Amino acid sequence: MAVTSTYTVTGMTCGHCVQAVTGELSALPGVGAVQVDLASGAVTVTSEAPLEDEAVRAAVDEAGYELANA
Repeated sequence: MAVTSTYTVTGMTCGHCVQAVTGELSALPGVGAVQVDLASGAVTVTSEAPLEDEAVRAAVDEAGYELANA
């Protein structure tokens, strides 16, 4: 059963930002889809199982952006 989680990422301003975040999150084990809304900073991740917040934070950091605290 797929799990969908939504996060807020700060600092994204362009299509390249979206590609960087999408690429890093897509590389996490079990992730099937990543959708980014540049205007709001919302990032929706669909995965096979719930993702650990620290793994998501590390992937967003690697892309050069920051995961907003929920």
